[in-house]
Amino acid sequence: MDNTQTAKKLFKSGKLRVASLPTERLAPLLKPSLDRARGMLVGLAIGDALGNTTESLNANDRRRSHGEIRDYLPNARAGGERVGMPSDDTQLAAWLLESLLERGGLDVEDVAKRYSSRRIFGIGDTMRAFLIAYRAGTPLWSCGQPSAGNGALMRVAAVAAYHLPRASSAMLTDALLASALTHNDPTSNAACVAFTVMLCELAGMNSPPAREWWVARFVELARPMEGPVRLKSRVPGCCFEGSLCDFLEQIVQPAIRSHKPLSELLNSWHSAAFLLETVPSVLAILARHAADPETALVRAVNDTWDNDTIAAIVGAAIGSLHGELSLPGRWRDGLSGCTESEDDGRLFDLLSQLDGKLGRKAATGLPKSG
Repeated sequence: MDNTQTAKKLFKSGKLRVASLPTERLAPLLKPSLDRARGMLVGLAIGDALGNTTESLNANDRRRSHGEIRDYLPNARAGGERVGMPSDDTQLAAWLLESLLERGGLDVEDVAKRYSSRRIFGIGDTMRAFLIAYRAGTPLWSCGQPSAGNGALMRVAAVAAYHLPRASSAMLTDALLASALTHNDPTSNAACVAFTVMLCELAGMNSPPAREWWVARFVELARPMEGPVRLKSRVPGCCFEGSLCDFLEQIVQPAIRSHKPLSELLNSWHSAAFLLETVPSVLAILARHAADPETALVRAVNDTWDNDTIAAIVGAAIGSLHGELSLPGRWRDGLSGCTESEDDGRLFDLLSQLDGKLGRKAATGLPKSG
């Protein structure tokens, strides 16, 4: 299923909010190991599950209440057990993957129907506004909200995983349309395409990239699509106004090069659901800790405000770079794998289907389904 013509028509009509369509020529990937695609989705689910019981607490309050979080906390939806349960981050990514697999490619109308017919745990404001518009019968490409929130970025790992081991122009279009469906904003659209490409590139690496790579590569990919937008920092006393790419180059890259503690960097630009905060936090954590999957996720969970989504995005990158089996066994074993109230193991079923589609032999030592 090729959505290239759809994207071109939407862009020409002004309905697709992006400065330019993605034109990146993707270099052939090195052969990714068998569990890289699975690692993206399992890493995402682990990050979400580790964080969603303490979402929207500042780091100091979270630490006072829970100490250093290194394992799943008791979850009310699991009867108080310490089980890895999903929030909207895992749900929306899993349902996107489900649609890709069943439809043989990206069918945005089918994705919208799945999102609108199921209960979403911890739904964000932008997603809620999209669903209100869609359920009211608004034309599909008028439902996407002009939001630079992180609610689309958190799910694009499904697009990257589906397209491995071949990264193509169709993948870029799918990432763009999957973003614009709900978050039709130049910064969100650009970020989703850039991160999708980076996930695929990480899957072909034999070792973590240099610290400078994370911001430099993101900006290289995102800037042409984001264009000259004017985002304003919400941090008191910070007078920055410009694009996400400007902020990354001017503020974030020098901060990453410095010897300042990571927690100090995250506090300096805040770490909530606004992409001017989420993307810097994700890239700084990865630049400092990509070599150590556990440390990267622990820092994302403990040191950020929107910790479930930031940890989910970090987890997708770590899982792509290192593979599913590099993630601590206690976290993998503790995942419920559910995407709704009573479908334990559904995520693992989808990953098995993904293995079959890509002609892979399933990796060993995986969590059991059901």
